Amino acid sequence: MSEPFYFSISKRLPQSGNGLGKGGKRHGRSAIIHTPHGVIRTPAFIPVATQAAIKGVLPEKMEELGAQVLLSNAFHLHERPGEEVIDEMGGLGKFMNWPHPTYTDSGGFQVLSLGAGFKKVLAMDTAGLSKEDIVAQNSERRAFVDEDGVDFKSPLNGSKERFSAEISIGIQHKIGADVIFTFDELTTLVDPRSYQEESLERTFRWAKRCVAEHERLTEERKGKPYQALFGVLQGANYEDLRRKAARQISSLNVDGFGIGGAIEKKILGQICAWIADELPEDKPRHVLGIAAVDDIFAGVENGGDTFDCVLPARCARNGAIYTRLGRYNVTRAAFLKDSMPLEEGCRCYTCTHYSRAYVRHLLRCREMNGSTLATIHNEHFFVHLLDEIRASIEGEYFDEFKESTLRRFYGF
Repeated sequence: MSEPFYFSISKRLPQSGNGLGKGGKRHGRSAIIHTPHGVIRTPAFIPVATQAAIKGVLPEKMEELGAQVLLSNAFHLHERPGEEVIDEMGGLGKFMNWPHPTYTDSGGFQVLSLGAGFKKVLAMDTAGLSKEDIVAQNSERRAFVDEDGVDFKSPLNGSKERFSAEISIGIQHKIGADVIFTFDELTTLVDPRSYQEESLERTFRWAKRCVAEHERLTEERKGKPYQALFGVLQGANYEDLRRKAARQISSLNVDGFGIGGAIEKKILGQICAWIADELPEDKPRHVLGIAAVDDIFAGVENGGDTFDCVLPARCARNGAIYTRLGRYNVTRAAFLKDSMPLEEGCRCYTCTHYSRAYVRHLLRCREMNGSTLATIHNEHFFVHLLDEIRASIEGEYFDEFKESTLRRFYGF
């Protein structure tokens, strides 16, 4: 019998009066998420296995470096190999030989960003830009939203497709992850307030349909491990909309929450705090698409339990290496004959076996092993950063750890 899904808080941050929540509250905590495929000790970083794989890294290596859970993309897995194939193969974890917990996102980001022809970065760097500024050059708008769902052209082959609340939940049920997300409408920081309000209400209506379909499929697919449904919260940079979204989604029968949408970097912590003020404390909160060191600390302190992002692996493939002393690019000429590991003192597989000179050589020759070795290190960096943050909460030295870590990493 598989373990049911539930959430238990281990330790809360002390209320020092300088938090961003109501009355100076700090919402940070350590906790345990219990899933049918094992526990997730939070705060935790979740590496993104978009196509049921971390590019160039076997699941066994992800387990070895300490990853507790992987997140895959429902849209891309729907495109290929198809959710029916994964269902027949026993579900996502068995399909990719990962015996631990798994998440899938709803596909909303891909449908409404890739399908709309947006550039990769939608949210944090759009100050002063127009909608046209964030659309990729020589692209066409390929996604059109209506009350029922979204019509779009597949970025893979240009075919006409449709996603809706029911379609997204149906796909995610067949993929079989332990945690799935409601289908929401992605907006950007350049959308006007009037559209943000309209979109928020539509996302709430879609969320209610997602819950209904989730309940129907859970009953229909009895005998399968229970899948927890997280409701996604939108509202851009507006406090009243973020709080409203939190109240709306928490009124539904969901198991947890996803903090998503367009978020301006400088107020990420504040947005998380607004949301956490309104949410029940006995359910987990996942912050979607965040992997800057300062953003992770802000998210944790203000209520985030888990975080995912493609950035560690994507940066690694381009030679960008994360260390406690900041980020550097190992492909620079300065590292041609450098016998040091990627990060001195790091105990990841790459750093205990290979030099900067060798990883640089592989990346510059475009050998796949270069991306593999760099990715192992970067994923290790973020997984263990969150492990250390969790330990600092439980050991009651979070503030000191935050200050020293940010000072080293950013040099201030």
